[in-house]
This record gives sequence, C-alpha cells and structure tokens, in this order.
Amino acid sequence: MASAVRPAQPAASPETGRPELGRPDLGRVWWVRSGLEILGGRLAIAGQDAEALAREHGTPLFVYDRRRLAENAERLIAALDRAGLHHRVRFALKANPDPAALAALRDLVGIDACSPGEVLRALKCGWPAEDISYTGTNVSERDLDVLLAYPIHLNLDAISQIERVGRRLATAGGRRRPPIGLRINPGAGAGYNEKLAYSGARPTKFGIYEDRLDEALEAAARFGLPVDTIHVHVGSGWLGDGLEAFEAAIGRVAGIARRLRADGHPIRELNVGGGLGVPARSEERPVDPDAYAAALRRALGDLVEAGVVVGSEPGDYLAKDSAILLGEVVTVEERGGTTFVGLDIGWNVNCSYFIYRYAQEFVPCRAPDAERTQTVTVAGHINEAGDVFAEDYPLPPVAEGDILALLNAGGYHQAMSSTHCLRPHAPAIFLDR
Repeated sequence: MASAVRPAQPAASPETGRPELGRPDLGRVWWVRSGLEILGGRLAIAGQDAEALAREHGTPLFVYDRRRLAENAERLIAALDRAGLHHRVRFALKANPDPAALAALRDLVGIDACSPGEVLRALKCGWPAEDISYTGTNVSERDLDVLLAYPIHLNLDAISQIERVGRRLATAGGRRRPPIGLRINPGAGAGYNEKLAYSGARPTKFGIYEDRLDEALEAAARFGLPVDTIHVHVGSGWLGDGLEAFEAAIGRVAGIARRLRADGHPIRELNVGGGLGVPARSEERPVDPDAYAAALRRALGDLVEAGVVVGSEPGDYLAKDSAILLGEVVTVEERGGTTFVGLDIGWNVNCSYFIYRYAQEFVPCRAPDAERTQTVTVAGHINEAGDVFAEDYPLPPVAEGDILALLNAGGYHQAMSSTHCLRPHAPAIFLDR
C-alpha cells in the first residue's frame, strides 16, 4: 500500500510565502506517489499517459486511479487499529457518489449519507441498510418517507427532527422504536478556512447545542427513542495544523457522552464525523493518520476503555487525491499586467475554489516537473468573473493546446457538477492498477 510522503518544502518568498520564481523548487513534485507519477518526463496516472487520455477522450475529463480510494481507506483503518480503537469507518458519500468509485470501497467501509438519494444510491451499490448512517439537516416529511422505510441509523440534528421522527413512528403504530443518534454542536470546530468550520463561536445550522440538550433528550424519551450515538462534525478540509482544534472539540463532545452514559443512556458510538483534508499545495501540512488516531484516543480516554465505538466519516480524505481533472489551455493572454491561462473547464465541473476557496494545483502533462517561472491567473470558460481556479499562481510556461491536470479532483468535483450556462458535465474514466 502506497503512503503519501511529504518532501522538502519549496524555497519561499518571505514577503508572500509563495515559492519564488526562478529558484529551485524542491517541492514542485510533492504530489508524486504510486499511481500518480512522472514517467518519461510526462504525467502518468495509474500507469497511463495523462495527455494521451485527454487526446483520446476529450476534455474536460476526470481520470480516476481507483486503487487510490482503497489505499486511503486502508491507511486510515490501519491507524485506527494501531491506536487500539473500536471503530467504524464510513465513506461520506456526498464526496463522490459515482458507482464506479463506490465499488472500490464496497468491502472496506460503511456509508455516511446526508440525503434520501444517497441512502438509495448506497443500497443500490450493495451496502446493507445496517451499514448506512444518516446525518442530515432540515429533514422534511418527504425525506422521512424514504429514510424510515429502511433500517438505517439516524443521527438527528435538531429537536424538531426528533419530534418529527417520533410522531411518524407513533402514527405508524407497532413497537418499532429504533435507537437514534444526536448530532451535537460543541461550539468549537476546525476547517480549511473559516467558512468550512461547522461549529464554533458563530452559531451554525448544524447540531444541538448543549444548552438545549436536555430538551432533546426529553423529546426522545417522550417518543420512546433510545439515544445510542453522539455525533459531531466540526468542519471540513482541516489539515495538520487543525488537529489540535479538532481534538479540543472532540474532548467537549466526549464530556457530553460521559454525562449521558452516567444518566443511563446506552451510548454505544461516538461519531466524530469527517473533515480530514488533503493537501493541495506543497506548503500545506497533511493530517498524519496515526496522529489523528492518537488524538481521538486522548480525547475519548475512558470511553474507549469502556468499549464505545469511534465512528469516522471521511469523504475528501478517501476520495480527493484519487483523480485528476484534465483540461485544454485555450487562451494565454496578458490583460492589465496579468497573464491569464484560460481552460476549457468551468466552475460547473470544478467548484473547489469558486465555493470553498480551496487551493488548487495544476500540472502540465507534457512537463510536470518543469520550473515554475511565471505568475498567472488560471481561469475557466463560465461567463462569470468568479470563474477562476488560481490567482497569483506560479506555473511553468504553457501554450494554447497544452493539457493541464488539476490534481486532487476526486472529491466534491464530479459530485457537485452542474450544467450552468448549459456547459455539460465532464465524463469520467476509471483506471485500475
């Protein structure tokens, strides 16, 4: 199993923190790994020449190294095992619902779903209902028509949800009163940026705050719904420097779990959600899976010793670096002192920077390790000013007709594609090595 290795950092400008142009950049091939390599001076994914794939299939094009999905899951599972944790790893299906991607994970992990459609997709792709955990927000009666038809596990994130589910089960009659989970908002979180923190000082729409926990428990008791899980999702995309904040937030949630167990609630699982990110640039520090597992062990302490299961629901961590997105350079032009590199890709197939402000890395397929000697803005073909992918970005010289590869395109790219401006979805191919 291949493991990501972080090489030496690039020489950086003290003023900007970005790699200085014209200097040796030891970090420019930080992304090389098994399945994403430089072969004969050209970019290869799963052993195949990336530019040749673009010429054969057209652009834009998602190209997956399907083995990478499994490798990422196996690496995380192994770290949780080494830490002595009882655990359930579930894939956050919203990161990539393509059946061809899910097939690589089918025998390794369960599913974290957040919509009825995701539940139905998981069932169709072979997961038994018992291996599906649902955590959604603002759940409607139409949602419950689907969700309550299957014995999936529900984590409810509002008192209103508890009452809605309770009323539905009471109206249905019978004795079925499945255990539920409560999604908690600890008022502390971590994220790739402020926008991606799901809990913190600013109130968010997610989860039950501790000051209303007793109301939630009373509602569950009134409808005879045992509470067996405490769930939290502190934020998305956090990296190595976010681990301390993540651990602190989990520590708060662990305190709530201890209180509920002491009060007689059968808490069997503490689900810490997902959010583990994947570096997009050489200067970003990855989350070490063993450090992540050790943080969970410290935060949960006696709960681990008592046999409480640790739920983990990674999405990006499993999917993000499993694919590249190939696009053709259609414009290279100076405008107002800025060189724009225009691609035949729009934010409709790659919204990571447009919505989330995730950094992105582009690599020329014909010369992936070339020195980055120019500063450019990489832009798309959607007729909106915000349709850019990278600004003030160091890139090797490129020409119209070249093929660029956007790295880390396996999560939240294809899954969030739209036909905005009637631009079509990008096709995907899956390679197996």
